[in-house]
Amino acid sequence: MASIYQLKPRFQALLRPLVVRLHAAGVTANQVTLGAAIGSLIIAALVAGFARHHWLFALIPVWMFLRMALNAIDGMLAREFGQQSTLGAYLNELCDVIADAALYLPFALIAGVSPIYVVLVVLLGVISEYAGVMGPMVGASRRYDGPMGKSDRAFCFGVLGAGVASGLLPIIWIDPLLILIAALLGYTLFNRVRRGLAQAQSQDHQA
Repeated sequence: MASIYQLKPRFQALLRPLVVRLHAAGVTANQVTLGAAIGSLIIAALVAGFARHHWLFALIPVWMFLRMALNAIDGMLAREFGQQSTLGAYLNELCDVIADAALYLPFALIAGVSPIYVVLVVLLGVISEYAGVMGPMVGASRRYDGPMGKSDRAFCFGVLGAGVASGLLPIIWIDPLLILIAALLGYTLFNRVRRGLAQAQSQDHQA
């Protein structure tokens, strides 16, 4: 199934002039990665600390968009300017998982929303990313299969945040939406394992 991740090349093309300027200024990929993670933790702490003020959830979609840009920028700096490193690979995966969990958990503090469903989505998100990272361990590529990859989850929670902040999304709708996201994450996990195995087996037959 399609994923927002497939739009990444077009997004990167728009960001390339900025990436060139950042590199010229001496900014590194790892600095951008850490900056995005720290920014996510600050936003998450602010929203969680004042969760009763629903308008603060507007910070979630705004930051999700900025973080998506930062994630694209760090990857471009690493690949296109020779900044790839083992530390960078660790930071890229770990910071994304930590930032995602931090930004999603404040929704559990909204009165009328089941914390169980929020935590379930966070856990399934972590597990699905782990399944993606395991691709190279079994002879496949890093799997980004959807339908609920990192970019898709960011979009969904951005919409949820905007809905909560504006009051246009009734609180009673959030739990069913979280259940739907969890179901799609379960299918994403299945897709990543299935396609990773298929790719590994195909490469074994070609060897």
